[in-house]
Amino acid sequence: MLNFRKTVMDDIIKKAIKINSEATKKIVFADDEDVVLKACSIIKKRRIATPILIGDSLKIHKSLERLGIKNLDEEYMVDYLDKHNSDRFDDFCKEYSSMMKQQDKNLPQSEVIDNMKLPQFYGSMMVSKGLADGLIAGATSRTKPYFAVFHIIRTAKGINRTSGAFLMYDKSGKVSFFADCALNINPPSDVLAEIALITAKTCKDFGFEPRVAMLSFSTRGSAKHEMVDKVRLATATVKKKNPDLVVDGEIQLDAAMVPEVSMKKCPDSVLKGNANVFIFPDLNSGNIGYKLVQRFGNYEAIGPILQGLRKPANDLSRGCSVNDVINLAAITVVQSLTNYDSAPTTPAASLDSSVLPKANIPRQDEKLIEKKTPSIDMLPKEVRKVIEDSRKK
Repeated sequence: MLNFRKTVMDDIIKKAIKINSEATKKIVFADDEDVVLKACSIIKKRRIATPILIGDSLKIHKSLERLGIKNLDEEYMVDYLDKHNSDRFDDFCKEYSSMMKQQDKNLPQSEVIDNMKLPQFYGSMMVSKGLADGLIAGATSRTKPYFAVFHIIRTAKGINRTSGAFLMYDKSGKVSFFADCALNINPPSDVLAEIALITAKTCKDFGFEPRVAMLSFSTRGSAKHEMVDKVRLATATVKKKNPDLVVDGEIQLDAAMVPEVSMKKCPDSVLKGNANVFIFPDLNSGNIGYKLVQRFGNYEAIGPILQGLRKPANDLSRGCSVNDVINLAAITVVQSLTNYDSAPTTPAASLDSSVLPKANIPRQDEKLIEKKTPSIDMLPKEVRKVIEDSRKK
C-alpha cells in the first residue's frame, strides 16, 4: 500500500516549495494559537512559504519562547494594533469603508474600525493590497475568515459565487475532489455548473486530470423530479462552456465511481466509473457526503479549499492539527498561481449568510433567493434542446 502522505500530499508540498523558491510567497496567519505557531515554524524551515503572523507581538513572543521556537522573529510578525502601525491601519479602514460603499453598504466609522481590528479583516486587506499572497484563518470561531474575505478579497472576474471544495484521499493514494461542501446551500443550475467548472480547474491545478460527476439520485432519467432536472441542466451548461471537459450527469454515485455499476447503468458514460471530481446537488448532500467518506471510509479531508476568489484565502477547522495547517499553507501557495482574472466582479454577498459562523461582524444584507428549477417539460424549447443534445453525446 502506498503511503499518501509520502506521495500525493508530499508532491503538493514539493510544488509549493518550488513556487516559493522562484518567487517568495507570503502567507498571512490570523491566528496565534500554539498549533499555528508550531506549523509556521515548520513552514518557514521547509521553505513552503514565508509565514506572517498577525497579532500582539509581545504575546506571540511569549508563546514562541514557551514553545521553544526560535526561527520566527519580528520580521515575521505584524503587530497591527500597535501605535507605530496607526497610519497603515487608518489607510486600511478608509479603503475598507470605500469598498463597502461600492457594495452599497454604508458602515458607521465605528463599525469599520471594529471590523478592521479583527485579524482576518486586516489580513484580507494585506492580501487585497498585494502585501501578502494568501490568508489562512479560522483556527478559532473568532477568526473565521468568510465575511472578511467576501467583502475585501472578493470573487475573481467572471465568477459569481465562492465555493468550498475538499481534497479527499486514502492510504492507497486515491484522490478525489468534492464540492460544494461548505458554502452554497441549494445552488440553482447555473451556479451548480459554475461550481463544477471551478472544481475541475482546482483539480487540474493540483496536477490531476478532472473527470467530473454531476451527482444525483437518478442516472440517465431513472427518476423524474425537478431536482434531477436541475442537475441535468447544470451538466448541459458545463458541456456547453467547456466541451473538452470529461463530465457526465445526472449520475448516481455508484455509477460514477464503480466501473462494473457504470457498465450496467450507463455503459456509454465518458466517466466509465472512474470519476475523481464529485459535484453534489446541494449543501446537505455535499457536507454529509464528505464526512461520511472521511469517517466511514477512513479518508483524509483537506479543506474547505475556497474557490473562485481573486486571491487565495482558506479556512482552518477548529481543532486543526499542525499537519492540517502545513497542508493548507501548501495548498494556498499553489492557489496563488491560479489563473483567475484579478479584476473583481460582484462580491460574494449573494451567498446565504445563514450557513456562515456567527461573529461580531456585519451580516450580509442580501438573502439568497434560490431559483426553483422547473420540470424539464416546462423549460423553454431551446433549453430542452440543449439538455436533450447533451444526453446524446
